[in-house]
Amino acid sequence: MRIRVTLGMVGLALLASACTKVEDPLLNGELPVPSDSEPPFRESVVFNETRNLLWGDVHIHTALSYDSFTVGTRTLPDDAYTYMKGGTIQHGFGYPIRASRPLDFGAVTDHAEYLGVPRHLAGEEKDTLAEDLIAQLKNGNSLFYTALYLYKTLTQMRSKETRHENFGDPSLRAVSETAWQDIIAAAERHNDPGRFTAFIAYEWSSMPNERNLHRNVIYKSSRVPDFPQSSLDSENPEDLWRALDEQRDKGMEVLSIPHNGNVSGGRMYESTTFSGEPLSKQYAELRRRNEPLSEIFQIKGTSETHPLISPEDEFANFELMDNIMSAKQEFSQPKGSYARDALRTGLEFAHREGFNPYKFGVIGSSDSHNSSSAVEEDNFHGKLPMIDGTPSQRVGTAYLSGRVTPNRSYGAAGLVAVWAEENTRASIFEAMQRKETYATSGPRMSLRFFAGSYPEDILDGAWLAKAYDLGVPMGGELSNAAFTQEGPVFVLQAMKDPMGANLDRLQVVKAWVDSEGISHEKIFNVAASDGRMNQMNNGYLPAVGNTVDLKSATYDNTIGAAELSVLWQDPEYDASVEAFYYARAIEIPTPRYTTYDAKALGVDPLEPATIQERAVSSAIWFSVNQL
Repeated sequence: MRIRVTLGMVGLALLASACTKVEDPLLNGELPVPSDSEPPFRESVVFNETRNLLWGDVHIHTALSYDSFTVGTRTLPDDAYTYMKGGTIQHGFGYPIRASRPLDFGAVTDHAEYLGVPRHLAGEEKDTLAEDLIAQLKNGNSLFYTALYLYKTLTQMRSKETRHENFGDPSLRAVSETAWQDIIAAAERHNDPGRFTAFIAYEWSSMPNERNLHRNVIYKSSRVPDFPQSSLDSENPEDLWRALDEQRDKGMEVLSIPHNGNVSGGRMYESTTFSGEPLSKQYAELRRRNEPLSEIFQIKGTSETHPLISPEDEFANFELMDNIMSAKQEFSQPKGSYARDALRTGLEFAHREGFNPYKFGVIGSSDSHNSSSAVEEDNFHGKLPMIDGTPSQRVGTAYLSGRVTPNRSYGAAGLVAVWAEENTRASIFEAMQRKETYATSGPRMSLRFFAGSYPEDILDGAWLAKAYDLGVPMGGELSNAAFTQEGPVFVLQAMKDPMGANLDRLQVVKAWVDSEGISHEKIFNVAASDGRMNQMNNGYLPAVGNTVDLKSATYDNTIGAAELSVLWQDPEYDASVEAFYYARAIEIPTPRYTTYDAKALGVDPLEPATIQERAVSSAIWFSVNQL
């Protein structure tokens, strides 16, 4: 967590509160909130050989997570699934929250560490909202009372040692075991094959030297362990993978999904083992077997790439949070922290060592700690209730110790899209295993990406069956030996979110290794709206334009395209080198959630005031020899 509260902060906030009063229209009932209603009825998804597009969030925390409970969350796994299915639940500040549309699948991923313990220790107060704090905030006294609440609660968890001292009594193990059974039972209650899929899952939360190595562990079925493997057992992810291998040997199909490599200080995708030893083929097989995916979009920043790694990528500076989650706010070393860099590292290992430890697909999910999936810019309610649960906290008109609260770098993101035959645990899990997935920063644009031997008229008529027959989708692998010097044909198709913004462009991101084993990358603009492909200069497109009105926090779709599709071949294809390609669809500019908050408060919006949302596909790999 990116929070530091000290006695000095409380004192400074007390002084500030004497002369500052912040009124928040949300808490005072001046903003519309969703009506109280049950999830809508949904028709069952029909089996489709060429895949259904299903939307999910497999990273949601409830009051059973120690950090959620201590900052005000009181909702439980049943509430989280109600929200995912389109129902209304209560925010930690007491107001109702509801998504504009339901998800197809999801998972509650509460931290295995101290699971359910702070809630248990609260006794009779465990389900009670912080009414005194909420009352003061409604009166506009957000400074002193927020600081006091944070000091009271977060001092219990300001360090690993303090958390263990407060929550780690061995006698409380039974509390965590009961909480795990509650998580399992909720997933079983809400799993409704065909309509909504609920996975049994948890988060493994290793933080060696405050470097984030967190993983979400997702089970295919109801065959799960009696209790999760925790980072209290070992902070080494290799030990987690070995434990998951043992579970798999007992019939428990499972996968692990790392997230927030952006704040790992280079440790998420290292070129050595956890203990600093050289990587081996056995390590690569262990990691790839357990981690077919990585989460690259979520509230705590983007982990696709960074401008220092991809200086030629004009869209690399997107929703960055690149400080270690510690009091020191130390810069997180980009090398080894971002997915594209990791995939390039994998190519270098394949060239040099003959094995590839980093051949993974990508997803997005929210990491909400509100039992919700807070991914909509115009309907954002924050990540941590007492930290960023109101517009004034998020925009920064509420201060702590003279500094803006540290949540400006949070974003309203993300979602995972899977191409699966049906909406069941087995079908979605298998889609994740084969990496036929993509990540979005929140919107629900459709994205298809294939490579193979395709005719020029592939997109005419009912083309999907032929695309699968003659090639591979996102997440697939092909051998260069199967193609001529012109290389494979790539098929890309993107359609706008039916409730969202038009598309700006379609891109292909390529990386390859040269004869010396050094990796390189290049961005190709392959389709664009408004006839701009004819205006491309040296690979660069003119900007699509911007229709956002900042004062009203609105935009219109008079620019951009509802759909973009293209057949593309790499003009620089070289059959002698290892390479990967992935697709990226970019929307036209729209208001960022902070701009909607600024409108509600009647203040000037923060920069960046607009955002170009996006979808990023899993890659397709080309090998000199199949690896």
